[in-house]
Amino acid sequence: MRVFTRLEDLPAAYQNLMLEADAASNFFASFSWLQTLYAESLGAEHSLRLYGLEKNGQALLLLPLCVKDKINARKHKLGRSPALLAASNYYSSLFSLIRASAQEVTEDDLNFLLHQIAQEVPRWSSLDLHPLALDSMQLPAIESACRAAGMAVQRYFCFGNWYLKLNGRSFPEYFESLPSRLKNTLKKKQKQAGKNNNLQFKLVQTEAELPSALADYEQVYRSSWKPSEAQPQFIAALMRSCAQQGSLRLALAYLDGQAVAAQFWIVHRGRALIYKLAYDERYTPLSIGSLLTCHMMRQVIEIDGVSEVDYLTGDDAYKQDWMSDRRERWGLRAYNLRSATGILAAFWHLGRKHSKRLLQRIQRVFKT
Repeated sequence: MRVFTRLEDLPAAYQNLMLEADAASNFFASFSWLQTLYAESLGAEHSLRLYGLEKNGQALLLLPLCVKDKINARKHKLGRSPALLAASNYYSSLFSLIRASAQEVTEDDLNFLLHQIAQEVPRWSSLDLHPLALDSMQLPAIESACRAAGMAVQRYFCFGNWYLKLNGRSFPEYFESLPSRLKNTLKKKQKQAGKNNNLQFKLVQTEAELPSALADYEQVYRSSWKPSEAQPQFIAALMRSCAQQGSLRLALAYLDGQAVAAQFWIVHRGRALIYKLAYDERYTPLSIGSLLTCHMMRQVIEIDGVSEVDYLTGDDAYKQDWMSDRRERWGLRAYNLRSATGILAAFWHLGRKHSKRLLQRIQRVFKT
């Protein structure tokens, strides 16, 4: 096992591993995503710990974790074990173990990596990974490896994820599949907008176009129902990163020259990710947000040729109207039974009904 504390220190083998994950349509496992997330958000309070495993010079696994600096410094002073966290936060819609192809990575490899993490000195009290895909084999594999490493494990629900499988459909075919209520609203509002001829859409994809478009996006966001961004510089940095890679789709709607709706989409490896959306609440009766969504659906289906559209985070009712399927994102919390703090946390969170089993597991851990 190798541990890296800076992304810049990752050898080429691990950067190539991240490129493989990127190529497999996992935007949230890409080097550029993690670089932006850490530089503009996580890094304010966290330090990175990137756990890597390689064999014969080939990188097999990379688990991007972090520690919360202030909390962990205080815990060390009190003689308590700090926690390891996924390198993710409220801006992350998916977290995953970055791995080589299934043929190259064995169950023993993953077990070894988690066993080494559990035995690190000073001990980590717990490991918290989220949000993980419930429909992926990664969740049960990591769960099993944590147990094999002497940890007590607990799953928890994070959020629902609505998405659309196009299955080769054209935009008109997709539009006809929408609920009648939504189709009628869109047709009516588009007709009204056509009569007034004062509604315009703008699509921004390049870095050169960003400064003025970003100002309009932020104006719309301030006029919407959305709470203020915890770290507004992150969104701007992510847009710039996406523009540099050719994956930015920043859509703006204007009425009489004033920006009234904005949506930040990411088109990546045949998938369209709806990352942020907002509209000026004063224009709710015009369904301006729905009109912009419809405009963008046409863009990503007809122009970008995507096979999937993903609403990413949350079970908001309106998402079901636009999407076809739902899946779930879950978290995995593993308590290190080699750590006194981890043992106490396991008893606290898992409750009395698991106490007998926990005591048996603790005995087994200290015998090995």
